Amino acid sequence: MPRSGEDARRRLQQAALDLYAERGFDATTTAEIAARAGVTERTYFRHFADKREVLFDGEAALQAALAAAVSSAPDDAPPLAVLRRAFRAAVPTLEAARTVTEARHRVISASPALRERDLAKRQSLKSTLAAALEDRGLPGRVARLAADVGLVAWAEVVDRWLDDPSASLEALLTREFDDLAGLMSDVAPGR
Repeated sequence: MPRSGEDARRRLQQAALDLYAERGFDATTTAEIAARAGVTERTYFRHFADKREVLFDGEAALQAALAAAVSSAPDDAPPLAVLRRAFRAAVPTLEAARTVTEARHRVISASPALRERDLAKRQSLKSTLAAALEDRGLPGRVARLAADVGLVAWAEVVDRWLDDPSASLEALLTREFDDLAGLMSDVAPGR
């Protein structure tokens, strides 16, 4: 049995990913995940509300890190630069967990219910980013638009990174936001 709560949590996450890969999400139970991790099902529910949440662990920490990066950006930084800075703050964490991120992505992609849950989590992340941008003085509608655009760009970056093991997440992020900035500068005023 794991001694620490964090060790149990990691073992539960790995057991869930392994079982989801072997049997599929729908065919796996929380009891099987707990047994594979060497803990009780009760311990499972101390850490995760249901069998979906084991895949989305870390979302609250990601939201907090992105919001903090937005808040700490220079006051005169434009919204796109602020968002680039925020997503850059997430790069080391994601790179350190590449194997888990790849496995998680495969499981979510294979399940319509999990894709729906992923979209709901992204919506929550959008709200967090928009609120942080509003706190910097950006009007609500514009803050929501900027958060939406930033998240779409980030999702594209992560997808390309997962598709190419040799790709640098930092380089992909830089290129995506450079392309986005170029696209924005090509838009004629008033359109």
